[in-house]
Amino acid sequence: MTFKAEYIWIDGTEPTAKLRSKTRILADGAELPLWGFDGSSTNQAKGHSSDCVLKPVYSCPDPIRGGEGDVLVLCEVLNTDLTPHESNTRAELAEVAERFAAQEPVFGIEQEYTFFEGDRPLGFPVGGFPAPQGGYYCGVGVDEIHGRDVVEAHLENCLRAGLGISGINAEVMPGQWEFQVGPLPALTVADQLWIARWLLYRTAEDFGVAATLDPKPVKGDWNGAGAHTNFSTKAMREGPEGYAAIITACESLGEGSKPLDHVKNYGAGIDDRLTGLHETAPWNEYSYGVSDRGASVRIPWQVEKDGKGYIEDRRPNANVDPYVVTRLMVDTCCAALEKAGQV
Repeated sequence: MTFKAEYIWIDGTEPTAKLRSKTRILADGAELPLWGFDGSSTNQAKGHSSDCVLKPVYSCPDPIRGGEGDVLVLCEVLNTDLTPHESNTRAELAEVAERFAAQEPVFGIEQEYTFFEGDRPLGFPVGGFPAPQGGYYCGVGVDEIHGRDVVEAHLENCLRAGLGISGINAEVMPGQWEFQVGPLPALTVADQLWIARWLLYRTAEDFGVAATLDPKPVKGDWNGAGAHTNFSTKAMREGPEGYAAIITACESLGEGSKPLDHVKNYGAGIDDRLTGLHETAPWNEYSYGVSDRGASVRIPWQVEKDGKGYIEDRRPNANVDPYVVTRLMVDTCCAALEKAGQV
């Protein structure tokens, strides 16, 4: 008896990495072994020294194949000496997450994406444009909603895989949707988001459409696609001092070079999306505010009312590397909270 293991990894494509995967057949009860691949075909090695190593770090049931024991296997990429490959951003996050583990940082990431049929977003007429955005967000009806069958199939696949999906909704532009992962610890939310992205692409295959994380899929007066990143620590979640910790976290994200340090690592093409329009703050300005979707960081109104909770960094692009954004937020905010004694 055997089972199928789909080994999934993040490649070295720049400026935005791609997901790759391949299948291994294993005997029932076998451990998930290290495996290898041709790094010269994934922008991760030269042809004269092309071997790279796959190290399993997270696995879950495979809802696509659905066979008993079949699994999806997320892997880190290592060099042949078993050190982290230069494209391996997970290893850096693991170190930071361990350093600040006592603060119990937790994330929820809102992944926006856009369906394309050929060279146009799903729902855009051939050679033209649909009605201006306004009625599409959380809409219902065939005149406003496009791709719901794919979205529902993806949701079911994520749930059958045991991922921490917490919701879905139609977004502001036709053919644009969102799913949310979390709240979960940094490594877990990032691992699961990568698996959910793989499942999105794979599910869309069966419907003959493509899903893209392009942060500005249509130029002009149309919303871009982000990955709003919600963050809290134990101190931020607990009263009565929680709100003071929230303000400390917001202030830390705006100190010195921090705004640019974060934004330049929040996904390629960020200046196309963070224009100050379409519910964004300008990429080169930092701000935070209560219930303000035009700020870099939003404090939900309920958080201000309760005096505790979380913050939402609205700057990350849809194509952001979740290992990078969670590492940066933990490093910046938790260091500031530690310095202020708010742990």
